[in-house]
Amino acid sequence: MTSGRETTVKGGEGMEKLLLTPEEAAAALGICRSKLYELLQAGVIESVHIGTSRRIPVAAMVEYVERLRQEAMA
Repeated sequence: MTSGRETTVKGGEGMEKLLLTPEEAAAALGICRSKLYELLQAGVIESVHIGTSRRIPVAAMVEYVERLRQEAMA
């Protein structure tokens, strides 16, 4: 039984991704890459660095969308 809310995205080999590239995250949210970087810079969406690469946790994107939904209902 699942919780009804998927927090990961299927990867190329059937493995669920926990971290997305900025391009993948922007596509998943339906926004342009520059808007995603604005949100990251403002601290609205959490990101992590692995070496020089920036990745966005899928859970952080889910939290962001949930906040947007709560704000819309208020």
